[in-house]
Amino acid sequence: MKISILLPYKENYSPDYPGAVSLFVYSMFKISKHRSNTYIYGSTDYKKKLSKNYINIKLKKNIFRSQTKQYIESFIKTQHKNVDLIEVHNRPNYIAFIEKLNKKIILFFHNDPNSMLGSKSIKEKIFLISKCSKIIFNSYWSKKQFLMNLPIEYNKSQKLVVIYQSINKKKVTLRNKKNLISFVGKLNSAKGYDIFGKSIIKILNKYPSWMANVIGDEPREKFNFFHKNLNILGFKKHSYVLKNFEKTNIAVVCSRWNEPFGRTSLEASSRGCGVIISNRGGLPETITNGIILKELNVKSLFFEIEKLILNKKKLINLQKITLKNFYLTDQHICQKIDLQRESIFNYKYNYKIINKDKLKILHVTNFNERHNGRLFYNSGRRINNGFIRLKHNVLELSDRDIISYSRNITDPNGSKKLNKKFLEIINNYLPELIVFGHADLINIKTIEFIKENYPEIKLCQWFLDRMDGEWKNNKSRFEKKMPFMDANFCTTEPKSLDFNFKKNVFYMPNCVDRSLEKLKNYNNRFFKSDVFFAISHGVHRGILKKGKIDKRENFINKLINLTPNIKFDCYGVNNIQPIWSEDFLYSISSNKIGLNLSQGRSSNYYSSDRFSQLIGNGLLVMIDKKTKIGNFFNKNEIITYNNISDLSKKIIKYSNNDNLRKKIAKNGRDKYFKYFNSEVIAEFIINKTFGNNKRYFWEKYL
Repeated sequence: MKISILLPYKENYSPDYPGAVSLFVYSMFKISKHRSNTYIYGSTDYKKKLSKNYINIKLKKNIFRSQTKQYIESFIKTQHKNVDLIEVHNRPNYIAFIEKLNKKIILFFHNDPNSMLGSKSIKEKIFLISKCSKIIFNSYWSKKQFLMNLPIEYNKSQKLVVIYQSINKKKVTLRNKKNLISFVGKLNSAKGYDIFGKSIIKILNKYPSWMANVIGDEPREKFNFFHKNLNILGFKKHSYVLKNFEKTNIAVVCSRWNEPFGRTSLEASSRGCGVIISNRGGLPETITNGIILKELNVKSLFFEIEKLILNKKKLINLQKITLKNFYLTDQHICQKIDLQRESIFNYKYNYKIINKDKLKILHVTNFNERHNGRLFYNSGRRINNGFIRLKHNVLELSDRDIISYSRNITDPNGSKKLNKKFLEIINNYLPELIVFGHADLINIKTIEFIKENYPEIKLCQWFLDRMDGEWKNNKSRFEKKMPFMDANFCTTEPKSLDFNFKKNVFYMPNCVDRSLEKLKNYNNRFFKSDVFFAISHGVHRGILKKGKIDKRENFINKLINLTPNIKFDCYGVNNIQPIWSEDFLYSISSNKIGLNLSQGRSSNYYSSDRFSQLIGNGLLVMIDKKTKIGNFFNKNEIITYNNISDLSKKIIKYSNNDNLRKKIAKNGRDKYFKYFNSEVIAEFIINKTFGNNKRYFWEKYL
C-alpha cells in the first residue's frame, strides 16, 4: 500500500518546535507496517525533519494567489499514479481539490469540525462523507460535533471512526516523584492558565514544601504570576515535557475551551501523574483514571489539589491505577489506523491482539431474561462467565429476548429490530471478538456486512444441540454461518457429522461453572431417592406438550420395572412436569445418581448440557458407553453402561455402596472442573478463533 500523508500548510514537521499533528503523524509512521511506502508532505522553514520520508513543499510568494491553494496544487502535482491512499490531516477544505485525483482518502480531524473551513455546514459534511473512504476523529466528542444537525442516518455511517491519539507508556518509579505540580500548554485563558495561576499561588503559600512548573508560552495574552516556588519555564521540547511529567506528582489541565482531545493529560497519564482535568470537550476521554473538576473555578481547583497533597495514599493509588490502566500506546493506536487503511482495500491479514487479557467481546446468545430466572442455569451463561473470569470486557446481547419484545405487524419475528440493534452495538462498542450462540435471526447479510466493514473483528459460533438423524435441521442452521466464521464449535465430534465446510470446526465439551454448579452431592448423607432423571419438551416451553411422546419415557419406565428396589425421581415423564432453576437444584441435591440420557441414538461425544449439570453438582453420573464420553474418564470417575440391563445392575450396585459411589462421584466432579470448566472452554473458544494451536485435554481423544 502506497500512502501519501498531507499535513496542514505550515505545520512544523521538525524536532524543533514540532506541531501536535506532526508528533502524532511521526509516532504512527515509525511503527506502521506500511512505513516503507509512506511519504509525508508539508511546508516548513525548519531544516531538521522528524523523518527522512518527509517531502517539503516550497512555495514562491504570490500576492495574487492563495498560498493554501498553491500548496495543495503542488502536492497534487507530486502524486504518482500508483499512490493508493491519501491521508489529509485537519484540513477538510483540502478534500474538494484532492478528490479529483480519484484516490482513496482518509480525513483526520484533530479539532472541532464545526470550527474548520470545509466542515462547518451540513452540505460540507455530507460532501466529506461521500468523498472520503474514512473520516477519523480523535475523540467521540469531535465525532459528535461533526454529526451535529446531520440527518440521523449518518450516525450509523461506518466511514466515521474514532481513534484516539497515543504515546508510549513509561515505567516510572513513583517514589522518585517530587512534590511538584505541573501545567503544560498555552498560557492563556482558553487553557485556563489564569485559573491555574491563582490556585497555585494559594497552594504554594499554604504548602511551602511543594513546587510548580509551568511549561508553555503565549505572545498574545499575558498573565503574571510570581512565587519563589513557581517556575515559569517557557516553551520546551517535547522530550523535556515528558521528563518533567516523570517527576511530577500532580498535573493540571483545566481548559475552558472544549478540547477536541487534549494531549497534555494523555502524556501526564502515561508518566503516572495524578491528573486533574476540566470537563471540557474530549478531555475526559484522554484518561482512564483521574479527577474531573465539578466546577471550573479557582476554589474547585484549589480544593482538588489540596486533597491530593493532604492524602498521600489517595495520590499514590491514583497514580498506580493510572499507569496500570493506561492503554493508548503508539502500537495500539497505530494498529487501529493500519486496520482502517486495510479495511478500505479489503486486505487479508493476521489480527494481532494488543492485549489478549482484555479483549472486547460481544456475546450474542439467549440469556433468557424474559423467563424471569427460570432458565438462568444455561450453557450460554456458563460460557459468558468464563469470558468474564478471564478478565475480558464482555457485552451481552440476548437475541431471543430482543426478538420477543420487538414483534409487530411490520416486523413479525422481530428480526429487523434485532439486526439494527446488533449493528448499532458494533458501531458503538467496536468489539474485537463476536461470539454467536444459536443466534439464528442475525441475518447472513448482516454478518457479511460486518466482514466487509469490520475486517479486524473475529467471529465465531458455538452450538449445543444435536445435528444428526431427525435433527439435521440443526446442522443446516450451524452450517449456514460457517463460511463467515473464524471458528465453529459444536458438542458433537465434527468428523461424524460430515460438514460441507470442514475448516475450523472444533468439538467443544459442555462446561461447568463454579457459580452455577455449587453442590457437592457426594458429601450428603440423606437422600429422598436414588436416581434422578429429567427431560422436557423444550426449555422455552417449560411444560409438557399434550400428545407428544418422548422415546426416552419408554426406556425409563422399562428401567424402573427392571430395578424394583430402587427409588427413581423422574421429571418430564408420566405426566410429571419438568422442573427448573432452584427446584432443579433442590431435586438433584436429594439424589445419589444422575442418569444422563440424550434423545435418539448415541452420537460421538455428544451429550446435552444436563450431563455437565449432574457431574458438576457431584452426583454419580451414568451415561451410555456408545456416546464415547467415557473416553475422557477413568473407571473411578464415571459409570458407563452397555445396555438397559447393564445399567439396571450398576444402579443397584452403586446405590447400595455409598463409599464407592461417593469416591467415584467426587473424582468425576474434580476432573470435570479441572478440564471442562467455563474458563477453560472460554479460553479454548478464544484461542481457536485467533489461531492459537494450544492443545486441550479432550482433543487427544478425538
